[in-house]
Parts: sequence; C-alpha cells; structure tokens
Amino acid sequence: MCLHHVGIAVEDLEEAKARYGLLGFGVVAEGEVAAQGVRVALLRGEGETLLELLAPLGPDTPVGRFLAKRGPGLHHLAFATSRIEEELARLKAAGARLIDEVPRPGFGGHRVAFLHPGFGLGVLWELVETEGA
Repeated sequence: MCLHHVGIAVEDLEEAKARYGLLGFGVVAEGEVAAQGVRVALLRGEGETLLELLAPLGPDTPVGRFLAKRGPGLHHLAFATSRIEEELARLKAAGARLIDEVPRPGFGGHRVAFLHPGFGLGVLWELVETEGA
C-alpha cells in the first residue's frame, strides 16, 4: 500500500483552501459526502501529494464531533489499495480494530473503510480502494 492522502479536519473550508493554496495546493475536486456529514475539498500539491480537507455539515457528525473534541488538524491517513476486502480481512486477522467491517461509499466514488485510531497508534486510518494501487 501507499499513502493516498492526508485528511485534515477544518472548521472553514474556504479559509483552509486559501491557506493551503499559499503552499501551492490547488483544488482538484470538491463535494459532499452526505452519509458522513462532511464537505470535502481534495487538493493536490506538486507531484502526487493529496490533502483532503474535511468540514462538517453540522456539529453532530463525525468531523463535527472531532472538531469539538480536538480542534482542527490531522484527522486521518488514507492508504490506497486495489483489494479493500482482502486488506480488511488481513488487518483484522492481525488484530486491527475495524470501524468498518465492509467498505462504504466515500468521496469521489471510492469505496473506503476506517480502522480505529487505537490500532493506528493514535491516528485514524482509512483504506481507499483505487485501481492499480
């Protein structure tokens, strides 16, 4: 697997896009994942570096609760895989605590699954199914 993107929880999506724009990151996709209660902006820097900015649609959403508890900042690391079910099974067999036993729809039409931050040494992990990962 390789790093797909870094997820960053933000309170103001427009302000965050402008701030990361100062470093040369430009928006390549933007939208909403209503099922997860989040607005998303995917930014690309030089090369293949991707940042996913996450702004809650309300306070009682996963990212809304994250911001209330921890404030803005690193939300998750996302890893690309072309075989998400196999990776979930492998990680579970290795003792990973899965938040998602089966993949769910994520931003950009990708199937995603999250692993508990306790397994990720304090960092929420996301698996993102991509072709050719």
